[in-house]
Amino acid sequence: MTTPHRPFPGPSTGLATINLGLPGFAEAVNAQGGNALHVQWRPPASGDPQLQEILDRLHRPGPDLGERQRRIEAANREAIQRLVNAQAVLVDIRPAREVVPGLDEETILHAGPPVSWERMCGPMQGAVAGALVYEGRASSFDEACALAASGKVRFAPCHHHRSVGPMAGVISPLMWVFVLHNPAHGNRAFCTLNEGLGKVLRFGAYDAEVIERLRWMERFLAPELAKAVRASGGINIKAIIAQALQMGDELHNRNVAGTSLFIRAIFPHLLASDLTKEGVHQVLAFISGNNHFFLNLSMPAGKLAADTIFGLKDCTLMCAMARNGVELGIRVAGLGPRWFTGPAGLPQGLYFGGYGAADANRDLGDSTICETAGFGGFAMACAPAIVQFTGGSASQAPQVTREMYEIAYARHRDYQIPAFDFAGTPLGVDIRKVVERGSTPYINTGIAHRQPGIGQVGAGILRAPLSCFEEALRAFDELE
Repeated sequence: MTTPHRPFPGPSTGLATINLGLPGFAEAVNAQGGNALHVQWRPPASGDPQLQEILDRLHRPGPDLGERQRRIEAANREAIQRLVNAQAVLVDIRPAREVVPGLDEETILHAGPPVSWERMCGPMQGAVAGALVYEGRASSFDEACALAASGKVRFAPCHHHRSVGPMAGVISPLMWVFVLHNPAHGNRAFCTLNEGLGKVLRFGAYDAEVIERLRWMERFLAPELAKAVRASGGINIKAIIAQALQMGDELHNRNVAGTSLFIRAIFPHLLASDLTKEGVHQVLAFISGNNHFFLNLSMPAGKLAADTIFGLKDCTLMCAMARNGVELGIRVAGLGPRWFTGPAGLPQGLYFGGYGAADANRDLGDSTICETAGFGGFAMACAPAIVQFTGGSASQAPQVTREMYEIAYARHRDYQIPAFDFAGTPLGVDIRKVVERGSTPYINTGIAHRQPGIGQVGAGILRAPLSCFEEALRAFDELE
């Protein structure tokens, strides 16, 4: 028996079709005068039967949850409460060796998951070498590299020492760090002061200009700012973040409002200090000339919040995401200190004149703690102007935030998006949702030159690799 051919209903019939298959099916229908809408769809867990079985055990929808699923949901709700209740108060600025736990004279901290000197990317090696020269342990780049390779320098991730660092993330003992306190949980977090953009240590530059700037920050900028911070009685960084999100920042790659609000908060205390008029001018000129200054305050604020869920049993939410220029690693609250890693990606974005994609290093930095805590790339709808710095179109910004809602467990109570009728930002990346949808976190980032010594060459956007979330989900399933 044959079926008689009937022409596909065209627009005049009022009928339409939704295509979930290959795009070519929808194209063929439309070519014949039909009306077909193609939907980008993929099977749960990318069709992997093992991962689908794990999701059935850990993430089955509906009211009839098993005992383990009830524990997971209870833990995740507790995690969200800790994340939104976390506060962030800047209470001091001190030399790293005085306040960062476990940082001794032989140790250099770096961004991302653990990595040895031999595996470090070019900009991280450049930053480490520059730090060793700055510390007085070497007199040249070559001598610093030889020292780093000798085994006489210990390397450890910033995250292992309650700290975070942008890009290469290098923290050495003499560097001064912001000290942030979370009175709701009692924890602290630390981050160096931001040097500015371009040819700076965190992007792998290490020449005399870079070292001299670091020494000026150590001997003048940080001590004078510290006096003002102590006189203030503490500056509420979380409140600044919440306000800056409503002023056009997303607090990862756009910190214009955040930096301005910080100047407003610190200015009266600088004036009341024993600084000369010229000294106040130098401090304010440096900060106001660097729109990214506030990044090094938003990052430890994110770290304070994320650390409150570290080790929370049965919790499937990500509590850290960081890159070292070779790998991106995540930590999951219920899985403790273990890192799950995948290859660090190459950003797509805008480059400074004379540079292009061939010059770019793979993504690096601890600044993805911003996305972990519910801002940064997840709050791009707050900052459509960010695309001028990272490439893309203004319409991309709200699209990114909408997609991140799909992998987030909740919405932030305090970080709100004006363009979405003040809805909270996506909060709490749930590894179950990431794997189920095959959708990973968006990341805003700067781009470092792949060779040491050159520095920043652009800025862009990219996605985290799916493989580390899949590995984490399998490890979580093995727990009981």
